[in-house]
Amino acid sequence: MDASYHLGRQPIVNRKGELVAYELLFRSGQQNHAQVTDDFLATAHVIQNAFTQIGLNQVLGHRLGFINVNADLLMSDVLELLPKQQIVLEILETVKITPDLIKRCIELHHQGFQIALDDVIEITPEYKPLLPHIQFIKLDLLAATPAQIGKAIKELERYRIKLLAEKIDSPEQRDNCMKLGFDLFQGYFFAKPIIISGQKPSPSQTALLKLLNLVHSDAETDAIETAFKLAPDLTVNLLKLVNSVACGLNCKIDSVARAVTVLGRKQIERWVQLLMFTQQAGERGSADPLAQTAAIRGRLMELIAKQRFPYNQELPDKAFMVGMFSLLEALFHMPLKELITPLNLSDDVRDALLEHRGPLGQMLAHAADMEGACPAGQGDFPGCAPLLLEAMAWANNLDARPKG
Repeated sequence: MDASYHLGRQPIVNRKGELVAYELLFRSGQQNHAQVTDDFLATAHVIQNAFTQIGLNQVLGHRLGFINVNADLLMSDVLELLPKQQIVLEILETVKITPDLIKRCIELHHQGFQIALDDVIEITPEYKPLLPHIQFIKLDLLAATPAQIGKAIKELERYRIKLLAEKIDSPEQRDNCMKLGFDLFQGYFFAKPIIISGQKPSPSQTALLKLLNLVHSDAETDAIETAFKLAPDLTVNLLKLVNSVACGLNCKIDSVARAVTVLGRKQIERWVQLLMFTQQAGERGSADPLAQTAAIRGRLMELIAKQRFPYNQELPDKAFMVGMFSLLEALFHMPLKELITPLNLSDDVRDALLEHRGPLGQMLAHAADMEGACPAGQGDFPGCAPLLLEAMAWANNLDARPKG
């Protein structure tokens, strides 16, 4: 199973040459072109990679992001996962304009989404009811004749629509489009798409199914939190998603429970559905031993926090996160600082992970010592052996599943 992800990102500039947006593109590898056989699946991968593997702040910053959508995706509620103020829904040229689709676009526009039409050659009658509700039109310079482009621009003068010239490959094309009155520009003349790649762990189908079932059945937050605690990779993606769509840079995430609360049940349900859709087939026959170790360490630190600081109700959740995240470097094969930087963790959690500072850092050191020494009774923390055994039993119980 391929554990890598790839995302294309091509700049869109204004008349002054200033960067104002990116188009986010499906890529299956390092090749700078797409081999799309399923438009829905391609965009699902783009959303998953931009939101959960990388983080939207890292991909877009404060700029707009154009994402291709086909008819099925446009009609689905998966779109409500996206931040309305930053994502432009780019309707593919293959989409048939029907009354239901026009109604859906009006609804999305009223919700706050911006909408674009892709690869337009001429303004045909079926486009007319849609024009008051869209904000961008991409005219295909390669497919349209100069007469068609001129006619389309004239027909669009009455609407408040920004014209985007795409596939610009030369200064002559750019200058001509400037004279015609285009507002935005995209093409190889300005920049080829950059491929953003990395390695991703594959969350198991079992974990995703369990999460989906819990959220769909309106389970208690504690039960959802427990499911996340057994899957460190899903927790990392959860926090990236919170920072991308719900929280922002001024919000500090201290625990899985808070992340679940901030994001909300419906958003989590859609995110898990998207992950399941893009998940490649296959599942290991047994639990990942490293993920199991991370769950044990997290629970162990949670128990230590409860024992040492019985009146601090927030510390156990933070302790669990520190314990579990302390093994992310081995799980993801990436530097820990690089992994946690996009997660916007609170300062005490971050300091504990990177520098072993503060009470959480001291507990992390104790937990690591206990894992190696406590079964033989050599740890220096009072009552360490029972705590470790309790943590192991908890993790084993979480991972228990019917056999056969």
